[in-house]
Amino acid sequence: MATATAPQSDNIAHALAGAGGGILSMTLTYPLVTLSTRAQVESKRAQSSIAHAVRRIIEREGVTGLYAGLESALFGISVTNFVYYYWYEWTRVGFERAAVRTGRPSKKLTTVESMLAGALAGSATVLITNPIWVVNTRMTARKEDSEEAVLPASAPKKAPTTLGTLLALIRNEGPSALFAGVIPALVLVINPILQYTIFEQLKNYVAKKRRVTPTDAFFLGAIGKLMATSITYPYITVKSRMHVAGKEKVTMSEGLKRIVRGEGWQGLYKGIGPKITQSVITAAFLFAFKDALYAMTVKTRRKLRVAKLATK
Repeated sequence: MATATAPQSDNIAHALAGAGGGILSMTLTYPLVTLSTRAQVESKRAQSSIAHAVRRIIEREGVTGLYAGLESALFGISVTNFVYYYWYEWTRVGFERAAVRTGRPSKKLTTVESMLAGALAGSATVLITNPIWVVNTRMTARKEDSEEAVLPASAPKKAPTTLGTLLALIRNEGPSALFAGVIPALVLVINPILQYTIFEQLKNYVAKKRRVTPTDAFFLGAIGKLMATSITYPYITVKSRMHVAGKEKVTMSEGLKRIVRGEGWQGLYKGIGPKITQSVITAAFLFAFKDALYAMTVKTRRKLRVAKLATK
């Protein structure tokens, strides 16, 4: 019985560590998420530098404008990472058991197996969490729909709550709006697949030479995310546009064509600077935090098990 429950406990430990690491890393980098999302949803608007964008948000909304939608983002990233790492580890264990049964010399996942595990975990995560990210995008981009000037002495308008945004979205556009952008989001499953596959392969390479430290995980995670985000960014832009499209239903291919037609190819890469910076820093911190939190979770579980046995 113990052997049957061990993998599940390990899955939960990885899932909890991933959720905790996601919350910590998202909190540290959220202003960059705001800058990137607003740049993505701007249409036919003059490009501005990061410094100018920050100044404009602070003038119109105050410093809190840089954290618009943080509450929904933290909830979203915790659910996203919990689901993703739970299913990834569950799939990984399945592949490792299959490797043992077939007599393969190493239980380590091959590149193809890492990609398949990532695809299954990523698809499950997208379908479960897409509504959260639609609400988050609406909250993060909320001020960009208005060009009204805000006087320096005037108080910024109160930000809508997560629940208020969710209810307004369902009331005005129907429940189907919660799944806007789900197709490009499923295409973007390749992003964490690339990221985690690169990370795992680099980690395995380092592990052959020495023990992998949190510092190693930090830099390996950064490399993986840099490569993944650079490749998939146009789909991130289209997904954000679809999240704020309102009642207008646009397919992924039509969304891509519209951006290229109206803004040129560079329109697909709006906000890529802050996004890549945020993604790389977030991924680096995530993997560093996740490894540390996983070790703490396992250590705590072991202590609790020993204490429980001692009381018997």
